[in-house]
Amino acid sequence: MDIDPQADTPFGLSPVLSAGTSVAGRAFGILLSQIMTFRLKPFELVSEKAISEALGISRTPVREALARLAGLGLIDIYPQRGSVVAPLRLADLEKSQFLREALEVGLVGRAVASPNRPHLLHKLKDELVLQEALSLISDDRRFFKSDELFHQHIANHAGFPGLWAEISAAKLHMDRFRFLTFPRVDSMKTVIDQHRAIVDSIEIGEARRAEEAMREHLRRIFSVIGIVQQRHPEYFSDEDQQPQLARPRRGRGEKDAVA
Repeated sequence: MDIDPQADTPFGLSPVLSAGTSVAGRAFGILLSQIMTFRLKPFELVSEKAISEALGISRTPVREALARLAGLGLIDIYPQRGSVVAPLRLADLEKSQFLREALEVGLVGRAVASPNRPHLLHKLKDELVLQEALSLISDDRRFFKSDELFHQHIANHAGFPGLWAEISAAKLHMDRFRFLTFPRVDSMKTVIDQHRAIVDSIEIGEARRAEEAMREHLRRIFSVIGIVQQRHPEYFSDEDQQPQLARPRRGRGEKDAVA
């Protein structure tokens, strides 16, 4: 296990998932980044001792950080075995995508009716121009951040600016899968084309068309996930095939992968 305290992540952490200023919060932020970017790989053993030594902190805040990650479904804690990075589970992806689609399809419909629609269109078109430029130089990290902003602009202009924090939490597992699909499996051009379809629908004031374009965009991950399974079968797990006694326990008070 190799912990890099300076490692960053292409995923913008929302206030819901922010690391915070405490020692445990810092440990949580570093471990979250490493899990989301596969520096810590599925099924990899996570040692409290190794983490505390790498970060120069005691084991108590590390234990707190691991419990928080377990509550999010990113760490599995096995009695008498310790903690391991959770494998990729299709059930987690399906739930995460379902929550995101339910929220964002509704938001784009509201955005079409917003009196601030011209301002929203200006921001979305700026992101499209930037995404075109980033695709030419294959800057996937900055492209991903622009992708996030594209969707956040819609949430903000739909009248619920604070809702993006909840969307960020809901789509956590979807983002984990997306790191493996983009851009190695999915393409920047496809993302741009789908974004443009959303913008065009908003511009002509067609709420239903905008909702369908958003729905198609957010479901694309299902069309490429099979390729990821073929390339990284060692990252996936079918929990239904595990003996009951071997199944991990979630964080305290958590039953589902996404809080």
